[in-house]
Amino acid sequence: MDTLTHLAENNETDSLEHPVCSDWNENPEGSTFHLAHILLVLGFMGGSGFYGLLYMFCFLTLGFFCYSIWSWSDPCTTDSFSWTFALFVFCLAQVVHVSYRLRRVTFEKEFQDLYDYMFKKLGVSLTQFGKIVECCDGDIHTIDKDHCFAMEGKTSIDKLSVLLSGRIRVTVNGEFLHYIHPFQFLDSPEWDSLRPSEEGCFQVTLRADNRCRYVAWRRKKLYLLFAQHRYIAKIFALLVRNDIAEKLFSLNDKAFDIRGFRYDLRLPSFCHGPEPEIENTSESRPVLEESETKPAERDS
Repeated sequence: MDTLTHLAENNETDSLEHPVCSDWNENPEGSTFHLAHILLVLGFMGGSGFYGLLYMFCFLTLGFFCYSIWSWSDPCTTDSFSWTFALFVFCLAQVVHVSYRLRRVTFEKEFQDLYDYMFKKLGVSLTQFGKIVECCDGDIHTIDKDHCFAMEGKTSIDKLSVLLSGRIRVTVNGEFLHYIHPFQFLDSPEWDSLRPSEEGCFQVTLRADNRCRYVAWRRKKLYLLFAQHRYIAKIFALLVRNDIAEKLFSLNDKAFDIRGFRYDLRLPSFCHGPEPEIENTSESRPVLEESETKPAERDS
């Protein structure tokens, strides 16, 4: 009996020192509690990339904020309030950080169009594209109508360029080859034909049909970028070779020069002339007749 009385007294003192929050089990939680969990679920559904991170941390910030309000309203959840408020501050800091980084990698409209058309579909991130833009110093060049981007045998090959707007006419020896349209390289065959240490000149003339704008990367700076980022080097190699293939397919209508030679590629070293036709003259008949009668003589 003394033992039971002693245990009862201990339970009473413990209940007075550490009250039990029985309301947690009896009453359902308020709408703020449920809204917090819904926002957390939506936040954890965020994707990758800058916009995915921004989406995720925005919802997590709202979710933990609602959780903090719910914890503050209940005196039995002091620890919960401390943790949720700390997580709310952390997620809010991440939102500010990601927004700042996203603002830093925004570009002018022409560079953004270049990224969307050429680089985004290959999986190049905005951060990597930012390094590509830094390599060209963010400069966009202009060519007026009837001005030349390159002249045959005179302009040196010292850069790689992409047309952003306008149209460029490509000719060789005064004969038309093809057009270059926006988001095509201006000098991809020339770039691919030289090694990094070699020098050369254009074998074609590139003249603007109207006002054109383009972006250009200097050869040395671009190769330095390739040495630092091998992934970017592979992306440019793929883009350049694909551009060359498209230009070759555009040459289905062959261009002829004044001597009757036709060009199958942009580079003039790849050309051939018309095959000579064999005339069936009287002078060739004795040779043919002699070749036909010789087997008969051997048979006899």
